[in-house]
Amino acid sequence: MALPLRLEDHAVFESFWPAGNEALVAFLLEQIKTDGGPGCWLWGSAATGKSHLLQALCERLGDRSIYLPMRDLCSMSPDVVEGLATRKFICLDDIHAVERQPEWEHALFSLYNSAGEAGSVLVVSADSAPRDSRFELPDLKSRLSLLPAFHLRPMPEEDRQKALQLRARHRGLELPDDTARYLINRSKRDMASLYAVLDRLDSEALTAQRRLTIPFVKDAIDL
Repeated sequence: MALPLRLEDHAVFESFWPAGNEALVAFLLEQIKTDGGPGCWLWGSAATGKSHLLQALCERLGDRSIYLPMRDLCSMSPDVVEGLATRKFICLDDIHAVERQPEWEHALFSLYNSAGEAGSVLVVSADSAPRDSRFELPDLKSRLSLLPAFHLRPMPEEDRQKALQLRARHRGLELPDDTARYLINRSKRDMASLYAVLDRLDSEALTAQRRLTIPFVKDAIDL
């Protein structure tokens, strides 16, 4: 069965601005370095970087890992997770998408046990802390609650410009301070929206062979 497992090209550790989440980034990098560990549960609101970090982990680990976007898989048969314990790292993004689905909950419970027996590492993301998850299978909820939990903090206002410029540099773009401030002041202020604007500008600048000046941004996109 074909699975939607493509990693985004920008989702690497080098393009993640860690403000407020330094302990989590260090924890994940240590798991990579030691090629093992207890795994973890990442939780937080939308656009805080959960998917980015899970994909960055898989980008570093290559075929020793697998990334599963549960929002895309929840309409499929839970059989798709059978045999995944052959991977050293199993990353389940938006695990809350399959809460209160009995077949999926039993499949995840089996996966948790198989991963433990195989020495695999389970890394999951969700919209809430483990204790607040809405899984109805008690054994699954109790097992997942054993994972170290990290709360991803939203990007502080004062760090949005630096984060946007870091993403631009990763794409090979120079984003001057004045242009970055212009984008932040005129776009939606969540990082997902700002990164989406930067993606559009990347394409427009490549086509026009122009630098990211304020006049070019005004001409290229409607903010």
